[in-house]
Amino acid sequence: MKILDKINGPVSKVKPYQPGRPIEDVARDFGLNPDEITKIASNESVLGVSPKAKEALVQCIEDLHRYPDAGAWELRDKLSIKKGLKPEQFIFGAGSNEILVFLAQVFLGSGKSVVASAHAFVIYKILSAMQGADFIEVPVKEGLQHDLDAMAEAIRPDTALVFVCNPNNPTGTLISQQDIEAFMDKVPDDVLVVFDEAYAEICLGEMPDTLSFVKQGKSCIVLRTFSKAYGLAGVRIGYGMANADLIAELNKPRQPFNANLAAQKMALAALEDEDFLDDSISAYREARNYYESLCEEMDLEFIRPYANFILIKTGNGAEIANKLMSLGVIVRPMQPYLLDDWIRVSFGLPGENEAFGKAIKQLRVENEL
Repeated sequence: MKILDKINGPVSKVKPYQPGRPIEDVARDFGLNPDEITKIASNESVLGVSPKAKEALVQCIEDLHRYPDAGAWELRDKLSIKKGLKPEQFIFGAGSNEILVFLAQVFLGSGKSVVASAHAFVIYKILSAMQGADFIEVPVKEGLQHDLDAMAEAIRPDTALVFVCNPNNPTGTLISQQDIEAFMDKVPDDVLVVFDEAYAEICLGEMPDTLSFVKQGKSCIVLRTFSKAYGLAGVRIGYGMANADLIAELNKPRQPFNANLAAQKMALAALEDEDFLDDSISAYREARNYYESLCEEMDLEFIRPYANFILIKTGNGAEIANKLMSLGVIVRPMQPYLLDDWIRVSFGLPGENEAFGKAIKQLRVENEL
């Protein structure tokens, strides 16, 4: 097609994001019963959807022919009270991922650069490439931890954004408050630090208070989502918190009604579901104990996780993930994150975790691992 010759140069070179494989695809490829497949690949909520959010969905069904509140004001007001910020310090998106897109559209382009850690959320690299910006990838420290000192040193005069994913996806590592404070002291005022905190509410450690930097007027934005902690991944709702002037600029590329009505209502209700959050965290702690014990028993290297997934070194992650799929267990190979020998396993219910344990042990018995 002749029109393809006119595709923007940076876009033509981008490799699209590869999500976890759907159950239906795996069932078809391997001749398996979909009902017998365990998907623990996408860091989804272990307990499903917040019950209060479910009730809110039912209650709003009769209004789904109406456009949503374009400013998400009811949700904005509730969060402003909960977080101690002004309503104008929030922006909403179809998941926090859409806000990452806004950041790229507003700040990146040819002649700009981005700093991020190696083995961090691959979308940062994709968005930078889409906008024609240089992507400066900083090697990690021991234990696959962000090297914040090296990231600060990597900042150039043309650097617009620095991404700090915490807890980090896919490694599950957590950065301390002390390390983040030292890092923020080194970052120039004309560089925006993006704290991507998709797992904050279910963090299995002491989550640093990055909102304190927003309240101090520092050059930063904190991103959160309802996808992980509250089980709303399917309706897509997330938000960012920053200086009001910055939020005003990020709203310029935002399309009308991007946060849909059902998502707004469900998010409002989910914020009140503390029991669901507590039960989820308990399930994740139990799952972490299971996987760590399993890895120690099998002498498999792993990174201690602080979110709802674990990184396990199996050797040839793509091959092992494929063999696990043939046994009805879907996990994520880590080649897109330059971790070829690793797989990432999301925490599931006890039966799902045990299905992984049975499958990985079977590979060991059959000398496949």
